[in-house]
Amino acid sequence: MADIRRNVYFFHKQDNETREQVSSLKQLAETHGFNVASQPEDAGIIASIGSDGSFLQAVRKTGFRDDCLYVGIAKKGKAHLYCDFHSDEPEKMADSMTAEQLEVRKYPLIHVTVDDSNHFHCLNEVSIRSSIIKTFVMDVLIDDLHFETFRGDGMIISTPTGSTAYNKSVAGAVVDPLISCMQVSELASLNNNTYRTLGSPFILSAGRKLTLLVVQDGNEHPIIGLDNEALSTRNVKKVEITLSEKKIKTVKLKDNSFWEKVKRSFL
Repeated sequence: MADIRRNVYFFHKQDNETREQVSSLKQLAETHGFNVASQPEDAGIIASIGSDGSFLQAVRKTGFRDDCLYVGIAKKGKAHLYCDFHSDEPEKMADSMTAEQLEVRKYPLIHVTVDDSNHFHCLNEVSIRSSIIKTFVMDVLIDDLHFETFRGDGMIISTPTGSTAYNKSVAGAVVDPLISCMQVSELASLNNNTYRTLGSPFILSAGRKLTLLVVQDGNEHPIIGLDNEALSTRNVKKVEITLSEKKIKTVKLKDNSFWEKVKRSFL
């Protein structure tokens, strides 16, 4: 029986340019003793070709598997936080595989439960926002303790790796991915004599539960974003968010740490 760990599935867009690059990558994989799988469930390695958005889609569309390795391969040498490799540098990719320059890194996931029935995972963040041009109100509970009543445009709850994405754009902190936690950031909160929030991002450790109770005052259809996808929702009343016990495994270069990527991307 073939070793599934040597089976590689390539996740990519179906445009002509990408297909040509993937064809070369498939030849490279086979040259180094890997088998190209036609279905992701038959692979021990899932390689996404494109951007960080492509990587998020690859993880989501293949079910957030914790029994395989995810590899991000960027196109045209562009720097990305989830992509350690570049499709236009095949020899460097081959050298890293043979020279033991790789290491496996585990990234935490967020687990989201909507109204006690629908369950989802996120690698970057879950966001909840008003679907109309109107602020909306949520009671915020931490471990069943009423923490605050929020009124504003919404909230972002991010993982450490997701802290450099949507979260960073609203002045959230960049968090080391070795810290198992999730970050809560506000979107345009309204603070007055009636509504009062902390007014700054805060960090919750693994094991904490964040509950958002949507006050039914005419905005019962919030937009819930799961990484780079929107969830179709109606009459949402409760969203529970925890750090999942499940983690995905990614392959990274030893000389390309998270903080080197952050410096390259933003400084």
